[in-house]
Amino acid sequence: METVLRVYSRLIEATETNFIRYLYTEIDWDNRLIAISGSRGTGKTTLMLQYIKKELTDKSKALYVSLDNIWFTTHTLSELVEQFHVMGGERIFLDEVHRYPNWAIEIKNIYDSYPNMKIVFTGSSMLEIYQSQADLSRRAIHYSLYGLSFREFLEYKYNYRFPVVTLNDILTNHFNLSPGITSKIKVIPCFIEYLMHGYYPIFKENINTYPERIQGIVNAVIDADLPACSNIEYSSGIKIKKLLAIISSIVPYTPNISKLSSEIGISRNSILSYIHLLHKAHLIYSFVSDAKGMSQLTKPDKIYLDNTNLLYALSTANANDGNVRETFFANQLKVKHKVNATSQTDFLIDSNYYFEIGGRGKGYEQIKHLTDSFIAVDGVESGFGNKIPLWLFGFLY
Repeated sequence: METVLRVYSRLIEATETNFIRYLYTEIDWDNRLIAISGSRGTGKTTLMLQYIKKELTDKSKALYVSLDNIWFTTHTLSELVEQFHVMGGERIFLDEVHRYPNWAIEIKNIYDSYPNMKIVFTGSSMLEIYQSQADLSRRAIHYSLYGLSFREFLEYKYNYRFPVVTLNDILTNHFNLSPGITSKIKVIPCFIEYLMHGYYPIFKENINTYPERIQGIVNAVIDADLPACSNIEYSSGIKIKKLLAIISSIVPYTPNISKLSSEIGISRNSILSYIHLLHKAHLIYSFVSDAKGMSQLTKPDKIYLDNTNLLYALSTANANDGNVRETFFANQLKVKHKVNATSQTDFLIDSNYYFEIGGRGKGYEQIKHLTDSFIAVDGVESGFGNKIPLWLFGFLY
């Protein structure tokens, strides 16, 4: 227990609070059981530590612990909580819960046995809160943490603070919104920088090794998180990496399941299952037309890598401008909006708004007969009418 307390104290002291992620203010921290899921490297640990440091006066009544700590090889979570409760503990923050066997059952038991204890736990974006043995869905309030938006990147790296804007703001008032931003920064160079290395906060540690760090995240997700959350075997991990490599080389991708099945040497259902896992792991983003429902065995109409940083880090060839633009748009919109495929344009948003994505020369020909249709234009500081600067969609969260 003393070892856990020392680590907790050291981490709190080292935690900075000058930059706070968007999710911090969206969480109702008074709930008794809070689940925060998200990809590796997006800042889940920091979010919890910042809350303790900023909001809790008596930090001895709180405890942060990562469940992949070696301490748990000879102790249980229930044992830790009992000792903490005896010491007067009131709030416990559990990190990396998917690395701990039977985590859901123990958390449920703790929740039921200590009615005055508040619990916050984090885990992989694949965390099966709603299908776990303990059925935590009736108890836990679930939040998802995504990578940095373009707006957050500008604050995190350059200390430029801009407010969040809604999609409706952008569609109806982009002509007036853009100057409030472009008058303060050179937005196009910053946007290019963000597309290459601005999504994961770890870029600040060493930008020169950032691509290698991203590749390390990908390997850790497939080698460690996937087996912990989905019970796949090592041999399956190798095939999933092969599938990801194929997708990375040709995104955006309309999957040919029979061809993929033959190339990788697994069944159609296994291919669809692996695509589903990669999507949940936030390594790819797959979606269907508005008429379909997305399930584990539904063939997606379109597949992208999850974010543009993955595109630059994993693609063997130079990233195609069109791929980068569409990947960015899908990545930023999915956080707050429903993204679907459509045969008429690149994207259908919220079953209502049609979007084409392109460079400054993109014309209206493809959308001229569609109501509520827009063009997201790359390489421009401001737009006009139904042409909207692509970078502005990075201010949605």
